[in-house]
Amino acid sequence: MTRRYLLPLAVATVMTAGLTAPAAAAADANAEWRADLSTVNADDNGVTSDNGTVRLDRAAPTPASARTAVRTGFLQLDPRGFDTPVNAIAATVKSNVPAGAEVAVDVRGALGDDQWTEWVEARPDAPAVLPTAVTTVQVRLALTAEKATPEVSQVDLRAFTTPKTADVNAQAAGLSYRVYATREGLVGGTTANGHVITSRDHFVALPSRRGLSAKATGTYSVRVCAANGRCEWAPVWDVGPWNTKDDYWNPSSTREMWTNLPQGKPEAQAAYEDGYNGGKDQFGRTVANPAGIDLADGTFWDGLKLTNNAWVTVTYSWTGSGPAGFVRTAGDPLNVRSGATSTASQVGLAANYAQVRVECQLTGQSVTGSQGTSNIWFRIAAGKYIARAYVSGVSGATAC
Repeated sequence: MTRRYLLPLAVATVMTAGLTAPAAAAADANAEWRADLSTVNADDNGVTSDNGTVRLDRAAPTPASARTAVRTGFLQLDPRGFDTPVNAIAATVKSNVPAGAEVAVDVRGALGDDQWTEWVEARPDAPAVLPTAVTTVQVRLALTAEKATPEVSQVDLRAFTTPKTADVNAQAAGLSYRVYATREGLVGGTTANGHVITSRDHFVALPSRRGLSAKATGTYSVRVCAANGRCEWAPVWDVGPWNTKDDYWNPSSTREMWTNLPQGKPEAQAAYEDGYNGGKDQFGRTVANPAGIDLADGTFWDGLKLTNNAWVTVTYSWTGSGPAGFVRTAGDPLNVRSGATSTASQVGLAANYAQVRVECQLTGQSVTGSQGTSNIWFRIAAGKYIARAYVSGVSGATAC
């Protein structure tokens, strides 16, 4: 397994490239700052803070889907605003990282309407470069270890602009790929974001933390559609299957690992079908199926009506553009209908918290839900509709 920030037991400083920012960025009083590591809040998981030193909790969860012994914890810092747009963040980290552990600095940018770019790692040899310039960023520490506990005592950050931009290949609905889906199961286990898996749960796992939502949020969600025509919209709450650094939906130039594989092909699929990497995953395990996504039991059985592992089409909603909102229910998934009425046939489900991309809106049956009473319905895919009364945050949707 490739590790970042693999440092000796003594306290060490890790610096990313690009610490010398252009004069325009340096003029922004907010462009340089020291992260506040003293507080662990509700969006954090698997870490503790003692006098400003963040440590991986010995009880931190291991990503259930990846089925590894690697404990994983996150500290998500408060968003940071700037006077002028920036597209790159460099970091200086003081940390104690024993052998077999890792500390990483992830960055994302706010796009408005509760939408964010994907998390991008600020590496020791390069800053995190976002796909677009933004005026608000958020930084997240990711700590992982199998045995010994890493700790971080200081993080200094600098925001600036750079001519280099990440490769972008977005569509309105988001990038879509056909991948093999397996059922996660593991009821009672804990996901990478700290969610305890329940019976007939509704979420998915992807093999990279770049698209991992915090617990009880759906900033990073997917639309999964089966060959039977049913779809479910579900948040990404776990990391796996097989790998934990395989953001296969991204271009090869920005992919975390396996950069010689084509975009859209999971490493596990290449290992299983083509003998890639000796037929093994990043942990050296022989890959027994080509899975690129794990589905929680409710997504698998109730949303898609699957009975066996199957090939599905996955759309990664955060890679899309245009109007989007979030499903808000009392907990159960929202019915997706074939028309703008509650009597139309159910053609899928949208999990609570899931982000949905809205193609257009129309007038239909009046419904009362978590967001009040409305006769507006959203079309979220061809022939698939949900009631506005259960969706928050949508603006700018055009008429169908």
